[in-house]
Amino acid sequence: MNSFSLENKVIVLTGGAGLFGRGLVTAIAAAGAKLVIASRDVAKLEAVAAEETAKGRSVVAEKLDQGDEASVLALRDRVLERFGRVDGLVNNSVARPMKSPNAPVAAWEESMRVNATGVFLMTRAFGEVMCRRKSGSIVNIGSMQGMIGPSLELYEGTNMGEPPPDYFFHKGGMINLTRYYAALFGRDNVRVNCLSPGGFFNHQPEPFLSRYKSRTFLERMADDTDLGGPVIFLLSEAARYVTGVNLPVDGGYTAK
Repeated sequence: MNSFSLENKVIVLTGGAGLFGRGLVTAIAAAGAKLVIASRDVAKLEAVAAEETAKGRSVVAEKLDQGDEASVLALRDRVLERFGRVDGLVNNSVARPMKSPNAPVAAWEESMRVNATGVFLMTRAFGEVMCRRKSGSIVNIGSMQGMIGPSLELYEGTNMGEPPPDYFFHKGGMINLTRYYAALFGRDNVRVNCLSPGGFFNHQPEPFLSRYKSRTFLERMADDTDLGGPVIFLLSEAARYVTGVNLPVDGGYTAK
């Protein structure tokens, strides 16, 4: 079972205080990693890091504007200065500036800056570091919404509104960006994979919840413990021959 351990691996996780990220911090840190969490709101991350450190785990918070190349490169350099290497990257952070299909184009552009350009910048900067060491794993946190169109009927009779298009665009692109970098980095023994989660429970209105649950084989939404295992597997040596994969973690939603 040692192949599933992240003991002493240096892992960078973007985000870490949000719906997906908080559970990932706990799981990755508990697996033994030296974890660096990074986002624009470093104060929130410092609180998360303090909670995990109090449990005897290694978590540090860093500042990052994911859509700004200078910020990405500065983070890379600080991590290398502190730890000397990077063994894994989890592209988890996401910005949601676009709130509806009719949002201003500036909201779309900001979404692309962070969620498309930013993921590219992080993958290239940290991937090149791993390639020089001939070892590493990148895990992109996508969404099943990058695989399918929106089920608008789920939202009828709620105050949730219709989902905006930017999320579908950049999460769909993330899947093929994963394949691209799996090909490019594979010759240097760096693996790149994508996880596509389904919906997370976040106290959505009852009409949405009952409809959504009926669309899954497991008849529930995800919670903050459901992503940790798959991410740890893909970061670990247990997945040493797994690359270019998009793994749905959606309770069977996209298979039904």
